[in-house]
This record gives sequence, structure tokens and C-alpha cells, in this order.
Amino acid sequence: AVVSTQSTGGHAEALINASFSHDGTQLASGSGDATVRFWDLTTESPLHVCKGHKQWVLVTAWHPSGQFLASGCKKGDVCVWDPKTGKQKGKVLSGHKKYVGTLAWQPLHCATENGTFLASGSKDSTIKVWEITRGQCTVTLSSHTQGITAIRWSGDNLIYSASQDRTIKVWRPKDGVLCRTLQGHAHWVNTMALSTDYAIRIGNWDPSLQGTGDPASTDALTVYKKFAGAGEEFMVSGSDDFTLFLWSPSKSNKPICRMTGHQQLINQVMFSPNGKRIASASFDKSVKVWEGKTGKYISTLRGHVKAVYQVSWSADNKLLVSGSSDSTVKVWCMKTFTLLQDLPGHADEVYTVDWSPCGSRVVSGGKDKVLKIWRS
Repeated sequence: AVVSTQSTGGHAEALINASFSHDGTQLASGSGDATVRFWDLTTESPLHVCKGHKQWVLVTAWHPSGQFLASGCKKGDVCVWDPKTGKQKGKVLSGHKKYVGTLAWQPLHCATENGTFLASGSKDSTIKVWEITRGQCTVTLSSHTQGITAIRWSGDNLIYSASQDRTIKVWRPKDGVLCRTLQGHAHWVNTMALSTDYAIRIGNWDPSLQGTGDPASTDALTVYKKFAGAGEEFMVSGSDDFTLFLWSPSKSNKPICRMTGHQQLINQVMFSPNGKRIASASFDKSVKVWEGKTGKYISTLRGHVKAVYQVSWSADNKLLVSGSSDSTVKVWCMKTFTLLQDLPGHADEVYTVDWSPCGSRVVSGGKDKVLKIWRS
């Protein structure tokens, strides 16, 4: 069962995003009040309030080492923060002409001595790659004709970008070469996810060593191979055309399959940590569950009475949490595909939910400016 432990005020405007660090020991949130906040998980109170943005903080992203957090705002600026001190690292990374709505760090197992790299996607239709120690833009990826809605930096060291121009593009980050374009969606591509997202997210932290007495921090490549599984990296994309596509993007520009059934646009898609299943959240008030390798439909989770904005899987793949415009957070059993628990308490739309990679906590936040931490 998931129990509520804490409601934490703090932000002066809507809470737009909240997420845990790679090992679940740190938590950060971004808000319409133009601040980023780091939270102390033992006392569940604000640790640092970070001011550097001039407008809404639309996206935050943890470096897979937990040593940095990046944030992007409505003005088009990107900031990098030190979670320990709450201080800004280096200068503001500016260059985008419109808002930055998506960020992705280079996976830890792909990192070299050349620096720490971050990619940002903007409404200005470009993706920029930054080296954060020097604060330089190393390459600008421009071939999309409309805004970028989502980016991923893959385990194969490629950058994938989804756009309102209905395409997904595959890039080589070191020289900015466009490798291929994936076409098929009939409307904006809103969201995408990789089957390796969890393995990339945890970096060099091995959750299977939790509580064994062994140090949980090991070699990032070892962790990646262990949790990404053998075989190819799959991608799923979701669109305003009500459909999802499953791809093997490093190999082919043709989709594996088209997944239909949603009655309205798709807000978010997410692979389970083991990559075996996909969950999709939609404006049609439902969450659908699909096979991760074939895209075959499995089940529909019904219970929300308004649009479902976000979903997040538990680390053991057994539960799914969803946040909705109906102000509720719901926990679903992934064995029976039934509602396990309603987590009430938000007074308005829930924009963001995240399950910590260590499995012990869920965070939710939204329009009521309240961050809620739930213990599982």
C-alpha cells in the first residue's frame, strides 16, 4: 500500500514537474514561480530554493550520477544546479529562441573524458547539445520544421527527437549528423520513451544491491547491461493522432507496429523498468497497457474521470501510478490491471507523478502548488 506522509507547500505557482534522482535519495521540482526546489527526503521539507530562471520552469532532469540537475524554462534558458548546495553551476545556457520543454543527459556509460553533455529541445524546432563545465553549445541539431516535444539520449549514444512536425529524428550527437527520420504519425508527436529509460536513469547505481551490504554504486556500463537486457533498444511514440508507434530506431525507419485504441490524444508513454510493458496516458481518461516488444494491446485502466497526464512504474514493474486532471493520483496493480489505491488530497489537476527508482516513494504535484510525497 502507498501511504501519504507529507504535503509540502513551498512553490508560489503550479508545480509543473517533480522527479527523484537516479537512486531515489534526492528530489527536485520545477514550478510556474520560476524556481527549482530541492527537497530533503528525511524531513520532507524544502532544502534549497534555486532562482535563476525568469519564467516558468517547464522541465527538470537529473544527471544519472545525481550530481547535477538541469532545468529549462519558458524563456528558452537552461540552468544547471548543484543539488548539494542549491547553487547554479556555471552560467545560464542561453541560445534557444523559444521555450525549452525537454532535456536529456548523455547516459553515464556513454560518457568520455571530453566533458558532461546535456541536450535541450525547444519550441524553436532545434536541439542543442551543451558541454556544461565549459558552458558551451557544442552542436545544434536543426532539421525539424516545428517545435521539439521530447528528446531522449539513447544507450547507443544517439539522440532521438520527437516534434510537432509529425516526425522523430535520430541524430549522432558528436558531429550532429542526422541518421534517419521516422515517419508515420498523422499529427504532433507528443511523447516518446525507450525500453532502456530505467537502465539509463539509474546510472551507476545498482538497485539489486540495495540492503545487501555491497556498495550500490558500481560501473555504469555493468549496470546498464544488467538492466537494459540483451538485445535492441525499443522506442514507443505517442501522438495527437490518438495512436502510438513502436520502433527499433537504431535499426530501421519503419515502425514495428501501430498501436490503436485510445479515443483522444496521448500525453505520455512509459516503458516498465524491465522493458516488457508500455503504459500510455491519454486525454480519453484512460491508461492503456501494451506488450513492450510487440506493441500488442493488453488492458485498459479505467477510473479517472478526466484526462490522464502522467504515469510512472514502480521499480519492480508490479504497480503503476497515474496523475490526472481530475485531481487524483491512482495506483494500479499490473497483475490484475485493477485499481489498487486512490491517493486523494490534491485540490486541483495533477501534472506530474514519479516513482522513485529505489521503489520506496512516489511524488505528485500540480496546479494546487502542493508537492505530495507518498511512501510505498
